[in-house]
Amino acid sequence: MCRNIKRLSNFTPPASDEEVHDAALQYVRKISGATKPSTANQAAFDAAVEAVAAATTELLNNLVTTAPPRTREEEAAKAAIRSEKRFGPKAA
Repeated sequence: MCRNIKRLSNFTPPASDEEVHDAALQYVRKISGATKPSTANQAAFDAAVEAVAAATTELLNNLVTTAPPRTREEEAAKAAIRSEKRFGPKAA
């Protein structure tokens, strides 16, 4: 089960449709408690993912910020530093 939905706002380049879909899928999985819905629930699950993705896209398109855009590389480096502080250095 996914435990982390990544920030998508204020990036250069902007979040792709795939990134938005993946975040929507993570959200619906978390809320439903199912990583793979049953056949009976598949249509509802898929509709929810599409609705969340559409709402996310609308939100991202309408957000206004004065902060400078982030880059994925900088955010990945920050995450690596946080991970090393939390878990220690990676074994070789």
